[in-house]
Amino acid sequence: QVQLVESGGGLVQPGGSLRLSCAASGSIFSIYAMGWYRQAPGKQRELVATIRSGGSTHYADSVKGRFTISRDNAKNTVYLQMNGLKPDDTAVYYCNAELQTNLKVTSEYWGQGTQVTVSS
Repeated sequence: QVQLVESGGGLVQPGGSLRLSCAASGSIFSIYAMGWYRQAPGKQRELVATIRSGGSTHYADSVKGRFTISRDNAKNTVYLQMNGLKPDDTAVYYCNAELQTNLKVTSEYWGQGTQVTVSS
């Protein structure tokens, strides 16, 4: 009943930029927080950045100063602007949302993931 749909991944050269988008839809009453996680081959999924409904943000140390998370509350959409990309940023990026449904159930939802590859 709740879907997160990501877009914007792809192949980019080192130093390049990409912008990821994630739109939440369905029986949503309120979204508390949205964020991005990533998982590289052979590694555990790790937090990249989160943003709460009030606008407060949190970033992994590895992306501070290069990535910017933002949110359009009216569209239930979160964005991740990625600049200065490095080969180490190569991973599948997953959107995450902590939200309350119209049935007043609070839960966590994940998108299907979008591949980001940084390579020359």
